[in-house]
Amino acid sequence: MSENVMRDLRISKISVNIGVGEAGEKLVKAQKVLEMVTGQKSVQTLSKTVNRDLGIREGMPLGCKVTLRGENAEKFLARALSIRENRVYEYSFDKEGNMSFGISDYTDFDGMKYDPEIGIFGMDVNVVIRRKGGERVERRALLRKSIPKEHRVGRDEAIQFMKDKYNVQVIE
Repeated sequence: MSENVMRDLRISKISVNIGVGEAGEKLVKAQKVLEMVTGQKSVQTLSKTVNRDLGIREGMPLGCKVTLRGENAEKFLARALSIRENRVYEYSFDKEGNMSFGISDYTDFDGMKYDPEIGIFGMDVNVVIRRKGGERVERRALLRKSIPKEHRVGRDEAIQFMKDKYNVQVIE
């Protein structure tokens, strides 16, 4: 904890998504998995482009996602990191201080059992780390401004935050 409270880092949000690649029964099963793991209702993600080779049209549902914020996000992150034995690769962090990693099977979460009707689904976990304040300045309608460089979170700060708060071991 620093002297200035507005300099402290926090988890802004966590986005958990499963990419299926097609609409239908498989997508419904993926949505069920996300709802079981996160405890929140999932939303379908839609295609933004056309790819005739893969049979993808614009607006076609291809996957599902859940956005977690606040205490729910922190609890989920602790559970997801425990699956990976609190180890994350250094390349999982980008230059803006965000972190992404994958979980290969939903049954790795405690309390989840394999259901032959559902099958096996992996998921991507994306963590956004920000400082207090600044998000509203960037998104408000009146007097919108960009966040100053010194208030942005860098890669090294995000790595140190994850090491300190979640006891994460960063592998090079």
